[in-house]
Amino acid sequence: MSKTAILEVDGKRYEFPILIGSENEVSIDISKLRTITGGITTIDPGFKNTSSCQSAITFLDGEKGILRYRGYAIEELAEKADFLEVAYLLIFGELPTKEQNKKFHRDIQKQSLVDTDVQKILDGFPKTAHPMGVVSALTSALTAFNPKSVNVDSEEAMYNAVVKILAKLPVLAAWAYRKEEGLPLEYGDNSLGYVENFLKMMFDLPNEVYKSNPVIVNALDKLLILHADHEQNCSTSTVRIAGSSHAGLFASISAGISALWGPLHGGANQAVIEMLEDIKADGGDFQKYIEKAKDKNDPFRLMGFGHRVYKNFDPRAKIIKVAADEVLADLGIDDPVLDIARGLAEVALSDEYFKSRNLYPNVDFYSGIIYRALGIPVPMFTVMFALGRLPGWIAQWREMRLNKEPIGRPRQLYVGATERAFVAENKR
Repeated sequence: MSKTAILEVDGKRYEFPILIGSENEVSIDISKLRTITGGITTIDPGFKNTSSCQSAITFLDGEKGILRYRGYAIEELAEKADFLEVAYLLIFGELPTKEQNKKFHRDIQKQSLVDTDVQKILDGFPKTAHPMGVVSALTSALTAFNPKSVNVDSEEAMYNAVVKILAKLPVLAAWAYRKEEGLPLEYGDNSLGYVENFLKMMFDLPNEVYKSNPVIVNALDKLLILHADHEQNCSTSTVRIAGSSHAGLFASISAGISALWGPLHGGANQAVIEMLEDIKADGGDFQKYIEKAKDKNDPFRLMGFGHRVYKNFDPRAKIIKVAADEVLADLGIDDPVLDIARGLAEVALSDEYFKSRNLYPNVDFYSGIIYRALGIPVPMFTVMFALGRLPGWIAQWREMRLNKEPIGRPRQLYVGATERAFVAENKR
């Protein structure tokens, strides 16, 4: 017998089905609430208690510190898979076979050239333009070069669209960086792997021979995997709701990039570096800021510690901490800001105040450290996040369209003025 939930309003009782997820999550189906109650709705600011969809892509348990893509633990994927394998898994549901993986890489390489007219659009931006704004605009502009909407019921058409956006976004991201730095645009080298090629497009100089660093490639590969999807977060929900109007894939991804731009979402790792810079400017005494963070009357908060979803620890942070340590050791960087970061992390991991409150360094803390160590400017941090999140956005868009989900249309509780008569201008 199926379980139901009972809602009683003004003496009237209404029954609603209870749905059980594959990980035994419980959700009350109120999709017919307005219909059967004659107009009653629920209010849930930020949708913190609302499941907007049923999804088979990512499972997240914040209390237990669990993150799985399509059933695979993030720890195992970060150790054994590369970014494009994980992208294929998220989008198509299974890890690729050897032949599928080779074809996926090869097809992405074939689509990596960006129409030269896109360069004209890029030229229209000033060097001071934020790279997230540039990448969002250029991604949206790709729609003009791919005017036909994707037939989501055609596996071939969907595959081609996936390959196209995975191939071109790294180019756009690298161009946004090189525009800001005043460097000539770079198309990369198809003999290189996906992550290695992106790094070349970013850092290759016309008067030097580019040399790849496997430690850096490995660290960035892991970072992209760890950012690839994170359930129904702000940007992912934006992609799904934009796509629910049957907006195209490129346009929906562009909307997701804009949502990610905000400091409460993708900008968190940028906020970490800005905090560290402030501590440095104040003399570099991180212990002083540890005490400020403990003082409940002090408005200061440590950025990059704790997580609004993970109530215990961020499983991604444990993985990327190792990569961050490897990058810093390999590069041997002498940077006071990164020294402050290490000091804060060591205290937070051992201090009982932070341990008892589960205020551990999260993935944003370590990703900010890695990006700074690589010489990636702070405005590019969120672009790096977008590059990693791209497969998740694609997967969520595809799932939403294949499930034929209705157009997103939240309700509201109106609290404005009631009906009133118009007052002529000379009587106001």
